[in-house]
Amino acid sequence: MASFIDKSENQDDKSYWAIGGSIMIGIGVGFFFLLTNPMFFVACIMIGIGVGLVLEAFLGRGKE
Repeated sequence: MASFIDKSENQDDKSYWAIGGSIMIGIGVGFFFLLTNPMFFVACIMIGIGVGLVLEAFLGRGKE
């Protein structure tokens, strides 16, 4: 059974770490705003996802 990701090709590709890292940063920033307004916490997570997707697009562009 073939896997979706060929590990030999993507072993050195760390551009997908940008999404996870920016989500973690968004959660960390969101904890500062959690007592102020819980919706700021959710907004920080969503901003982290968006920033991670943009970074991944720019970092992964040179791989192909």
